[in-house]
Amino acid sequence: MTVRARAPLRLGLAGGGTDVSPYSDLHGGYVMNASIDKYAHATVDPGEGGITLEAVDRSAAAVDCDPQPVAAQSGPLQLLAGSYLRISRDYLGGERPPLRLRSWSDAPPGSGLGSSSTLVVALVTALAEHFSLALGEYEIARLAYEIERVDLRLAGGKQDQYAAAFGGFNFMEFHANDRVIVNPLRMKDWVVAELEASLLLYFTGVSRESAKIIDEQSRNAASGQARSIEAMHQLKAEAVQMKENLLRGDLRGFAHTLQQGWLAKKEMASSISNPMIDALEALAMANGALATKVSGAGGGGFMMFFCDPPDRIRLGKALLAQGGSLLDFHFNPTGAVSWRVQ
Repeated sequence: MTVRARAPLRLGLAGGGTDVSPYSDLHGGYVMNASIDKYAHATVDPGEGGITLEAVDRSAAAVDCDPQPVAAQSGPLQLLAGSYLRISRDYLGGERPPLRLRSWSDAPPGSGLGSSSTLVVALVTALAEHFSLALGEYEIARLAYEIERVDLRLAGGKQDQYAAAFGGFNFMEFHANDRVIVNPLRMKDWVVAELEASLLLYFTGVSRESAKIIDEQSRNAASGQARSIEAMHQLKAEAVQMKENLLRGDLRGFAHTLQQGWLAKKEMASSISNPMIDALEALAMANGALATKVSGAGGGGFMMFFCDPPDRIRLGKALLAQGGSLLDFHFNPTGAVSWRVQ
C-alpha cells in the first residue's frame, strides 16, 4: 500500500530569526507566521529487498542504498536518508525495512518559504503513517527539528518545522532547552481575504544558502554584538504587535509592522540584504507597495510585498519586468497530513 503526505510551506510575518539559537536560549524568541497552499510532498512504497531514496524534483536517486553514508554527505538525498535513519533508530529498534521513499516540493530550495524543514516534516509524517506510529504535531515538529539540526547538523531555527506540522496562523514562543509553545490564532475570514488580496510573493530567481546567513546571525548573538541583539529584541516585540494587528484586523498596522520588522532584520547580519534586494524594494515602493520583506533568512529567494489591492496589477507588472516571477497563493488552515492509497 502506498502512503502519501504533504506539509504546507509558510510565510514568516514577524520575529523570524529570534527562533534561532543561541538567541532563543538566552532571551526567548517570538515568531508570527502563516502556512500557505504550497507544499512539500513525500511518498512511501513497500520495498522489494532494498532501500531506495528519490528526490524527484532534484533528479536524484539512490537505489538499494545504505542510507548512512547518504545522510553523511550534503546533497538532495540527505534529508530523506536522515529522516529514515531517525525513524529507524527511535521507533524500529534500529531495523531498516526495505522501502521506496520519494519527495518533492512546490518551492525550490533556498526560496525562503521553509522548504527544507517542511520537507522533513512531510517525510516524518509519511514514515509515521507507513509504520503506524502515533505522533502528534509537537512530536513531528520536534523530530523534524532534531533530524535537521542535531543529526544532520544543518544550521537554522525552529519555526519552520512547527509551522509545517500545525498549519494556519500561529504565534510561536521559543524558550531555552528547545521548549516551544504554538498559539493558533482565530482569524476572521475577512482579514484573511484582505491579506490575500494585499500580498504579492515575488521570486527573485536567486536561491540562497540560508545556513551561511544564519551562521553569521548566530555568531553575532553569541558574541553579544549590540546592534544585532537589539535588532532581535525589536523583532520579538514586532511579532507581538503583528499578532495584535491580525486579531484586531488592523491591516495598516500590519503593513507598518511588516516594514519595521524588515528594517530591523537587516541589522541582524550583513548578508540579509544586498544591492539586488535594495533595488527591488525601491522599485516596489515607487509602484504602490506599502511594505516589503524578504521571506526566510534573506539574501534572495522570495520577497513579500504589501499593497492596496487596486495597486496589485501595477506593482506586479513592475516586478515581473525585472525578470522574476509571481507566486499565486492562498493561506492554508491545516498542517501536515498523510493518507493511504490502495
